[in-house]
Amino acid sequence: MTAPAQPALTLDVSDTPRTPFLRLVGVEVRKTWDTRAGVWLLGTIVAITAIAMVIFFAIADADDRIFGNFVGFSATPQSFLLPVLGILLVTTEWSQRTAMVTFALEPSRTRVIASKVVAALIWGTGAFVAAIVIATLFTLVGGADDKFADATLTVFLLFFVLQLMTILQGLAYGLILLNTPAAIVVFFVLPIASSIIFGSISGLHDAAPWLDLGTAQSPLLEGDFDLSGQDYAQLGTAMLIWIVLPFVAGWFRVMRAEVK
Repeated sequence: MTAPAQPALTLDVSDTPRTPFLRLVGVEVRKTWDTRAGVWLLGTIVAITAIAMVIFFAIADADDRIFGNFVGFSATPQSFLLPVLGILLVTTEWSQRTAMVTFALEPSRTRVIASKVVAALIWGTGAFVAAIVIATLFTLVGGADDKFADATLTVFLLFFVLQLMTILQGLAYGLILLNTPAAIVVFFVLPIASSIIFGSISGLHDAAPWLDLGTAQSPLLEGDFDLSGQDYAQLGTAMLIWIVLPFVAGWFRVMRAEVK
């Protein structure tokens, strides 16, 4: 006698709600400081920012110890460290082989990437706030007469954009390469090589502010936040080439990458 056929068991998840996006963002933010390396990197960013301002305080005349100069002096060390934070937001998923778990819990890779972008912006905002607070403290004891005369909304916005640019650039390189050492090496070598090429070839000097991000950012890194319309156009064009396009390419890479 043949046993009756058993009905096929299926798991219907069509009515299961999607993971809230804010929860994804919270997970990505927590991934940054939930490891010893992440904690050290965040602490290093704050410490080096303070050390840079101490150095400026020591070498600058009293009249030069104004808010804008302290902010501008802190931009350089943060522009080196924040991109590493952005790189690690992406590459640790692949180097530690947790991407399979991430995409199993949230199959939409676009939502995962978007949550990493928001997490990067949150950490960039945190670095901005830390730099502003430290710069304010040093300015108060700096001894300049009009110490906060240059503390305009433009200074705050441009410095804020600079912080977000640097961390998003690192995120874009991480998306493209999906490997921490490779992304860090390429991030530092490629822009330096670009600046050397545009700086050493006289025929490219005029094009450098449009095509080289380091040249376009140089006024901000030097503390000059009084930009003209052409300066804004050059900065926007360089950002498109060095940040937006790599990010789009990296997004396509992640959407098609094999998860192992």
